[in-house]
Amino acid sequence: MAVHNASFARSLRVRRLFRHGDGRLLVVPLDHSVSDGPLGRRDLNSLVGELAGTGVDAVVLHKGSLRHVDHGSFSDMSLIVHLSASTRHAPDPDAKYLVAHVEEALRIGADAVSVHVNIGSDQEVRQIADLAAVSEDCDRWNVPLLAMVYVRGPRITDSRVPELVAHAASLAADLGADIVKTDYAGSPADMAEVVRACPIPVIVAGGPRMADTHAVLAHVSDALRGGAAGVAMGRNVFQADQPGRTAASIARLIHDSLPGADRGALDGRLALTT
Repeated sequence: MAVHNASFARSLRVRRLFRHGDGRLLVVPLDHSVSDGPLGRRDLNSLVGELAGTGVDAVVLHKGSLRHVDHGSFSDMSLIVHLSASTRHAPDPDAKYLVAHVEEALRIGADAVSVHVNIGSDQEVRQIADLAAVSEDCDRWNVPLLAMVYVRGPRITDSRVPELVAHAASLAADLGADIVKTDYAGSPADMAEVVRACPIPVIVAGGPRMADTHAVLAHVSDALRGGAAGVAMGRNVFQADQPGRTAASIARLIHDSLPGADRGALDGRLALTT
């Protein structure tokens, strides 16, 4: 039986994220410019505009990026403000730290916030503490929390080991996230075990740049067959020759291919968060 313990405001914002009403989610993270540098050939405003109306449910942006984006693009697409940062040039690129807070994200129009945690990093302690603190603020301000949790660090050889992926997902749920983004566990069967053990919706990271759209859609299909609620795909969308067209293809796969039994399971996890 679903436990309904969230406020009206938080429930409303979660429902806005899952705007298709099917318990599935396509998120396009566009926060890579902080970690890796400029996104590519397109300026951010035109890229966000191209994604609007394609079926993308939400994009992830850093706070300053909003000064350079037409807010009209968010009439049918949610805004997730990313609170974490690091750059690939740092001594420990896996050491994420907070660069914004929940109240600030609300002031600039966020529908939700996201935090990145790398289990296994030498700075894991601070990252987990930051996630817990942000979770508390999300409870105070009734804001949905997307936790991006991965197993990455100097002693990690394979971040897609199912037991490690399951640990990442459970950490997010245990510390109060509404949704968790994590690595694909390697196969639909292994992913199904991760999803089964996690009480909140699990969305799968898009991973490294893939060769073509067929490979991207195959990755998404495998994640969905494993019970994932969707994907959070950045590079394989914004680095595509036609980001809007690629996003639309992914959105159709996510939102138009849900059997009745899978819909019930996803709706149950969504109810637990709302």
